[in-house]
Amino acid sequence: MRVTLDSQPGQPDQPGRDNEDFAAVAPGAAVLLDGAGVAGAETGCTHGVAWFSATLGGLLLSAVTAHPVRPLADCLADAINGVRALHGGTCDLVHRASPTSTVVAVRVGADAVEYLVLGDSTLLLADGDGKVTAVTDRRLDDVGKRLRGPVDALPTGTPEHARALAEYRDALTGLRNRPDGFWIAGPDPRAAEYALTGTASRPSLASVSLLSDGATRLVDRFELESWEGLLSVLDASGPREVIQRVRAAEDGDPEGRRWPRGKAHDDATAVHWTLT
Repeated sequence: MRVTLDSQPGQPDQPGRDNEDFAAVAPGAAVLLDGAGVAGAETGCTHGVAWFSATLGGLLLSAVTAHPVRPLADCLADAINGVRALHGGTCDLVHRASPTSTVVAVRVGADAVEYLVLGDSTLLLADGDGKVTAVTDRRLDDVGKRLRGPVDALPTGTPEHARALAEYRDALTGLRNRPDGFWIAGPDPRAAEYALTGTASRPSLASVSLLSDGATRLVDRFELESWEGLLSVLDASGPREVIQRVRAAEDGDPEGRRWPRGKAHDDATAVHWTLT
């Protein structure tokens, strides 16, 4: 078995800006989180988005490995509760702009691979014949499509785009962790109940890959690759090459005219775990 990982910030030209993605691997387990906040909004929290995703990710990986038979959703709920405790009563955790994060987690056993996906990050399950199954929580995307028309109509980086993006994010936040909206890891451990979970036969799989939406842009936004094509890049050259191809496409469309998007560049993270 071999694991490769790469994570790159979306705005390297902004000194002091943290990468809000987090990924880590331990024997038999891997996690990937894509942190999110509301740009320019008061959060009521003294901790940043990067702190939230890294802390939650570390606690989740610890729970997954320390309790090998505990369901992944329960491990996520435990980790969210752990992060709440670390806030130490200093933060307003019910504030609507508090930090949140997507979550992908896998536990690899001798017979089965267990997985959990919450939010718009993606898990790829590839069998020995190269067939790929993409597990993605589409609820956030479905809500976004209903709301982001005014954002996509404007060039990325313009003041008008920034104002429309702020309004879009505010509306999106109002639908967070609601039955008519979408679910994401935040201060409420009940969100873990709404994660997509499942198992796959370990002997049938050749690899598992965890990707933040900054890395999947090559497929689901730019449509420059299929999932099978993305897997071929991961197998041949690893996660760094995938992210470099995303960056090349973004650099060729800095204003988002061909591919409308909230940011010209987003944090991008990929983990590729070869099982055979």
